[in-house]
Parts: sequence; structure tokens; C-alpha cells
Amino acid sequence: MPDCLYCQQAAPPGLPDCPHCGMPLPVAAERIRLRRLRRFQWFCAGLALFCAVMIYWLPRSLG
Repeated sequence: MPDCLYCQQAAPPGLPDCPHCGMPLPVAAERIRLRRLRRFQWFCAGLALFCAVMIYWLPRSLG
């Protein structure tokens, strides 16, 4: 059930507008959430790879 972004009430699925306040309901909220999660996962993987490369590439002191 999508939540209205304006009145924060749960609305039945399939309705274009909130039955409580009449504002349009978010259509692609789940798709946007999944896209953000996937972007965050790729960012974390890239950051981990960058850190691993820097550990081996940066010079180390021998003393």
C-alpha cells in the first residue's frame, strides 16, 4: 500500500489520488527506492575496491 507523501495515510493500491487528501500518489516510489539501493550498493563496492587498491599501491615504510 503506497503512503501519501502529503498526509502520510495509507492508500489502497491502484488509486491515482489519495482518498484522504486528494493529492496524487507516488507511482514509482518502489522503483525509485530499488534504484537508490542499487546505486548505494555499487558505491560501497567501488569504495571497497578503491581502498583495496590503495592498500597495495601506496608505499610502505620499512622502519
